[in-house]
Amino acid sequence: MKRAVSPSSTFERIWALVRQVPRGRVVTYGQVAEIVGAGTPRVVGFAMSSAPDDVPWHRVLNSRGRVSARAGGEPDPRQRRLLERERVRFDGRGAVDLERYGWLPDPQGTRSGRRLSR
Repeated sequence: MKRAVSPSSTFERIWALVRQVPRGRVVTYGQVAEIVGAGTPRVVGFAMSSAPDDVPWHRVLNSRGRVSARAGGEPDPRQRRLLERERVRFDGRGAVDLERYGWLPDPQGTRSGRRLSR
């Protein structure tokens, strides 16, 4: 019999933040970790791997703006496809321009947040 595991409050905070990332925008694992006080980006990765269906996990990228390799050593091609459907563009190296597509929550707490720059 499989026991239900209750997600930690850290995972809940991570998921709550990632739910706020709008379509066509991305954040990095490190940014999420810093904002919610999750410790390291790796913790955010673990939270994304067990995220509920309503969490847009595909909007979280590594610090270079790339899709991170999964357990098998390769990036998940679904993540790139989902982002491209949201009109996020990748360069020839497979990276997203974080200055153009990056998002951070608004310090005043509005849902729209803000771009990193531009």
